[in-house]
Amino acid sequence: MLNIAITGASGRMGRALIQAVEANEQTALTVATVSPSSSLAGSDAGEVAGIGKTDVPLTTHLKEGLDKADVVIDFTTPEATLAHLSQLAGSNTAIVIGTTGFTDAQLAELNAYAEQLPIVFAANYSVGVNLSLQLLRTAARVMGEEADIEILEAHHRHKVDAPSGTALRMGEAVAETLGRDLSQCAVYGRQGQEGPRDKDTIGFATVRAGDIVGEHTVLFASEGERLEITHKASSRQTFARGAVRASLWLSGRDKGLYDMEDVLGFRSG
Repeated sequence: MLNIAITGASGRMGRALIQAVEANEQTALTVATVSPSSSLAGSDAGEVAGIGKTDVPLTTHLKEGLDKADVVIDFTTPEATLAHLSQLAGSNTAIVIGTTGFTDAQLAELNAYAEQLPIVFAANYSVGVNLSLQLLRTAARVMGEEADIEILEAHHRHKVDAPSGTALRMGEAVAETLGRDLSQCAVYGRQGQEGPRDKDTIGFATVRAGDIVGEHTVLFASEGERLEITHKASSRQTFARGAVRASLWLSGRDKGLYDMEDVLGFRSG
């Protein structure tokens, strides 16, 4: 049985993770944390997640529970994730990170922790999204030099970062395949008379509305035809189950930085 700690346990994703951990026969929830300002501190984690009593209270101190956890699952904020990594350093606990919105400096700090800890860090834990990255690389090899490439993404009104981490990862996969630098060729929204489209750019469009869980489309449009590769998530359980799968895979691994493509075996061989 793999013992799991969940940070940000009272949030939308935190509650989905509690449900996924408790539903999996190979995992057990042993620690669940909330921010120090949360009014839910002390409440039962299972009751907050809507699955009944688990006898795991919501606590505000991750470090105090590390002896009870084999893996931490963290879908919080960049600042909180880095604080959690500092608490994990030197311990025997691994971490699965689904937080997005890191700056380049924060990513460098996260990468440095991989010298001390086993880390899975992915923008998206959906199996379908990670399969789509493979399809996007194929499409880019076949059509990318001839096609205009646009990435459209939509999420719920509460999401704070844009474009989404998944959209950026899709853009990176396409750009890397084509030998381009996404930081140089990305266009984030258009307004006014910008002139004709530069064919080497990769465009991003963002929607924030309602309760959309997550939708991503990458468009390859050439003369006379277009290819659209789309993924739509209808439940956060998609991501939660993927994070639990990553936790099981990460258990016992050597320190280092992994991603969901490692977990799914896309890099093997």
